[in-house]
Amino acid sequence: MDNNTRNTTREWAHGLTALILGLFLLGVSSGLGIMKNIIDIWGAILFVPEYPAVVLREIYLGWRSRSNDNNYLNTEIAKLRNENAALRLELAKVTSEKNFTISSDDVKTARVTLRAPMSWWSEIRIDRGEQDKITQGLPVFSEGYLIGRISTVSLMSSWAELITSSSFMIPAVIEETRDLGVITGEGNGIVLLKYIPAGRNVRLGMKVCTAMVGEQLPPGLPIGKIAGEFPAGSDGYRMYRVEPGADMSRFYTVKY
Repeated sequence: MDNNTRNTTREWAHGLTALILGLFLLGVSSGLGIMKNIIDIWGAILFVPEYPAVVLREIYLGWRSRSNDNNYLNTEIAKLRNENAALRLELAKVTSEKNFTISSDDVKTARVTLRAPMSWWSEIRIDRGEQDKITQGLPVFSEGYLIGRISTVSLMSSWAELITSSSFMIPAVIEETRDLGVITGEGNGIVLLKYIPAGRNVRLGMKVCTAMVGEQLPPGLPIGKIAGEFPAGSDGYRMYRVEPGADMSRFYTVKY
C-alpha cells in the first residue's frame, strides 16, 4: 500500500471516529434534556403529597418560634413581678418601722351628725369643720382603730369617707410579714386587702395597719386583722378579707 492510500484511509478513519463521537454527544445531550423533563414532571407529581408536610413543617416552625418568644416574655414578667414584690417588701419594712402612737392630748372627739342609709358604708358627717382645724385627709378613729379619713371640709362640719367604701384606697402593711398591699372596701361592710404577692406566709389573725400615705395619714395606724383569704389570681397576687378593729356597723362619735 502506497503512502497516498495509507493517508486516505487514516483520514476516513478519523472522520468516521469524529462522526460517531458527535452522534454520541448529541444523543447524550438529548437524553439529558429528556431526563430533566422527566425529573420536572416527577417533581410536580410529588409536590401534591409533599405539600401538606411542607405546610405542617412551616406551621410547626412558626409555632415553636412563637412559643420560645412567649416563654421568654413569661420569664421576664416573672422576674419583674419578683423585683416588684421585693421593692414593695422593702418599702413596707421602712414605713412600718415607724409605729404611730396617738397621744391622748392630741385626740379630739367629734359627733356623727349624719349617716344616710343609701351611703351607710361609704361616708359619715361629723360636727367639726374648718373652725376646728379639720383638714382634708385627716384620719378618723373609733375604738382606737382607723375607720376612715376626712374627704370634704366646710366651715362647721366635715364628711369622712369610711374604709368600707368602694372608693376608699390606702396602702397598708401586714405587721407580722411586712407585706404591703392596698386597703379598700366593697360598699357593703366588707374590707379587703389587695395586691399581696401569692406565696407569702400570711395567716389569719395577723394585724393590718397603714403604710406611708402622707403627713396626715402616717404609717402604723391600726386597721384590723386578717380574717379570710381568696384564691390567688392569674396576676400572681392574693386578696384577703380584713376584719376592722372598730365596729363599723354603728358609732355615734369618732376621734380625730
